[in-house]
Formats: sequence, structure tokens, C-alpha cells
Amino acid sequence: MISVLIPVYNYHIVDLVTNLHTQLELCNIPFEIICFDDHSSEVYSKKNQVVSALKHTTYTIHPINVGRIQARQHLAEQATYDWLLFLDADVLPKSQDYIQKYLNLTDANYDAIYGGFAYYDTAPEQDYRLRWTYGKTHEQVLAAKRNQKPYKVIISANFIIKKALFLALNSKIKHKGYGYDNFFGALLKMSKAKVFHIDNEVYHLGIETSETYLRKKEQAAETLLKLYKNDAIPNHQNDLLKLFIKLKRFRLTGLFSLLFKQFKPSLQNNLIGKTPSMLLLQLYRISYMCYKDLKK
Repeated sequence: MISVLIPVYNYHIVDLVTNLHTQLELCNIPFEIICFDDHSSEVYSKKNQVVSALKHTTYTIHPINVGRIQARQHLAEQATYDWLLFLDADVLPKSQDYIQKYLNLTDANYDAIYGGFAYYDTAPEQDYRLRWTYGKTHEQVLAAKRNQKPYKVIISANFIIKKALFLALNSKIKHKGYGYDNFFGALLKMSKAKVFHIDNEVYHLGIETSETYLRKKEQAAETLLKLYKNDAIPNHQNDLLKLFIKLKRFRLTGLFSLLFKQFKPSLQNNLIGKTPSMLLLQLYRISYMCYKDLKK
């Protein structure tokens, strides 16, 4: 009935897999849990392998690191069932009927169903504020709002999708890197896949430091720019790319590139500080995108 697929890299997953396994058994359906360890450090892989003792659960360690996109492709190819539930390693279901909420919709006329993201209300230490603040403001979005633009808030850490569709779309992503959820959302839109969002969140636990996350946002902007230049994402719902195209049209990218070079240190000081501004993060992302566009 359902294949639960978890790519793993340097994260402990015993609590996650145990939680999922308990829920799946209570649902009394055919299932499997497949964990793909993308060449984690031994300190993680040794502890994680205990999940293999659970029924219908496997934990495979890959000899080299292939990245999340290829890891998901491997997992989907191994899957037995037609519905694939993808979860990142650093999450935990918010509810005890998390699996059942997805199963209730597998007979509906949808191709992919996204459950959403959640963050704990207590702010983390200062070094982790940027990721937490961005998550609370841009990723923790109610399903009613996500369904207004169903291809916009596409978070690969928590969704179910038909196997044939996933294999067809994911195989079109040829590069490793950060920021390809935007591309997957565009591919869903271009294929006219029936996407539905529900309030079936997982808590995001593995929050990176602000400096690490800021670098990831730079990588995501570069990925978006590459996709745009290769005309690989003509049909999308990405606000950042829409803004970039508008600035190109009005020949303002040079000005924003200059803003980035001039104010980069000041912007970074805010973003890695105690109260990062999401408005300044958006300014940082778009000005960085303009800077990289003119630099290449």
C-alpha cells in the first residue's frame, strides 16, 4: 500500500522510524520503510542500523555520497508500492494519526499530497535563529493558504506521491545541490499533476546555524538562476524568480548587484544576529541573485 522512504545523512533516525513503524502497524496495511544512508559518518550509521530489526524495515548504507536528489531516486526505484511517502531524516510527525491522514486521501483523485512543516514555538539559541524564523514565517503555512497556489510551497521533507510520477519528474533533475524543491514544484505544475495540501505537519528538528543556512540560501538563489538561464523553469510560482525577471525587464539588476556589494556585511550582521529580518533576507537573496547574474 505505501512505501515510506527516508534519505539519511549524518542524523539519528531511530525515534522517527520507531514512531512511523508504530503508526503503520496500527493502520493494519501493507507497508515498508526503506532508509538510504548516503554515506554518513560511522557514529550515525552504527546507531541507525538498529531500525533494521523492525518488521518490513531496511537500512542500507551507500558506499559514496550521492546527494538527496539521487538518494530519493534510488529509494523510489527500490520501493514496492505505488504510493511513496518521503520524509527527511531530521523531522518528526506532529500527530499520532499522521500516517492515517495520508491514507485517508490515497483513494482521492490526487497525484501528490503535501503535509506541511512545523516549528516549535520556543526560539532556539541565537546562532540558529535565521533558519527557525524563516521556517516559522515561510514554511509553516496552513493548507488552506498553500492550496491557493499549490505548486509554490513544495517541501520535499514531507509528502506522498505516486511512484510513476515521482520517477518521471525526479529523473529530470540532473545536478546535486540545494534549492531544487522549486524546480520540482515547477515540474509538477508543467506536468499538470493534481497536487493537494493538508495540515499534516512534521516538526523540523535539524535546524542549521544561521551562517550555514545563509550559505544554503545563496546556493538556492544560484540554482534558481541556473534554471532560469537554461529555460528549465518557464512555468513556476516562485516569488523570488518573478521579482528577478521584473528587475531584468526594468534593467535594475545592476543597481541591486551594487547594493549587495555595498551592504553585504551589514545585511549579514542582521541575518546571523538575534532578530533576523525576513525583509532583509529577501533583499539579500534578490541582490545576491542579481550580483551572480552580472558576475557570470
